[in-house]
Amino acid sequence: MEERVYKAMGRAGALSIVLGVVSIVVGMTSGVMLLISGGRLLAGKSKILF
Repeated sequence: MEERVYKAMGRAGALSIVLGVVSIVVGMTSGVMLLISGGRLLAGKSKILF
């Protein structure tokens, strides 16, 4: 019984680490993409004619 709990805790810990790394990568990627698109919008603002 204790061995099953030990293995389950190991899997849960590994899964938590993997999900944390994935969350950091996704967050950084989306942040960079938002900065780039915002910069392009601000740069192109002067080209708009009404």
